[in-house]
Amino acid sequence: MSLIRKGKAVNDASKLTGPEKAAVVLLALGEEHITIWENLDDEEIKEVSQAMAGLGTVASSVVEDLLVEFVSGMSAAGALMGSFEQTQRLLNAFLPQEKVETLMEEIRGPAGRTMWDKLGNVNEAVLANYLKNEYPQTVAVVLSKVKSDHAARVLAALPEDFALECVTRMLRMEPVQREILDKIEQTLRTEFMSNLARTSKRDSHEMMAEIFNSFDRQTEARFLAALEERSRESAERIRALMFVFEDLSKLDPGGVQTLLRAVEKDQLALALKGASDSLREMFFSNMSERAAKIMREDMESMGPVRLRDVDQSQMAMVQVAKDLAAKGEIMLAGAGGDDELIY
Repeated sequence: MSLIRKGKAVNDASKLTGPEKAAVVLLALGEEHITIWENLDDEEIKEVSQAMAGLGTVASSVVEDLLVEFVSGMSAAGALMGSFEQTQRLLNAFLPQEKVETLMEEIRGPAGRTMWDKLGNVNEAVLANYLKNEYPQTVAVVLSKVKSDHAARVLAALPEDFALECVTRMLRMEPVQREILDKIEQTLRTEFMSNLARTSKRDSHEMMAEIFNSFDRQTEARFLAALEERSRESAERIRALMFVFEDLSKLDPGGVQTLLRAVEKDQLALALKGASDSLREMFFSNMSERAAKIMREDMESMGPVRLRDVDQSQMAMVQVAKDLAAKGEIMLAGAGGDDELIY
């Protein structure tokens, strides 16, 4: 398994993979020995480059071990830092800029074997925002190459008149010449994907919101209160990004019923013990009269319950909702936004 070591030194050469060892050696040799790279094929260059970009800090002792056959007298201060920038600078020394950009885009950009696979992994709003400035015929070609469900979401995110024009072009479209397709693909690669790779770093507040979602209620409140004292803006952004149990109130009846079928009845009863009155009634109103009566009786018979158990049940229900959304059975709008959750 490849090791990504950000902020942590690599102290044992035996734990490095082959490509990681090669990356350390090539970093140490630097640009003065770029002829070594010329003996690697494209796949090897890509593999070593990817290892180099994620290497992090390598202890000098490890560097010495790996370079003992090539370099003598390595100093104890010979630590290296592998990064995207260092990798790109090194590749620029012996590869054409276009090829370097392609390699780095594949390392940093959305996953996928082909350009069209990669586009399928780009958020529809981001892709639509780029395509709305292109010719309708170009957009028609692009949408004809991606999966139909993704094309549908992109079309829905485009301005209506422009989207209709693109649909019209797609209906009348004839087979596209190879050179035109290659030109569109190259434009997407250089103008869109390369910019996306530089700007798509995950927002740290989004990452932290997911962590806070996994806290129990008391820990979450404690951390948010402490964070508010240091940075009210950060605390508010995290709170807005969090998807919590009460956000299930935005589900429409179909979404609620789908969720009810996927949740264990005991878990639901425990989760609803700690819910607001309005959220309880929303769930009850989406059950049959008999099922709602039984659920109320089950909740009453529980008596006092521990807050920790309620939190765990509510977190489990939120996770079930997220799993259903991932399967496309329900759709969860962004937490903190104005959009309703829809089935």
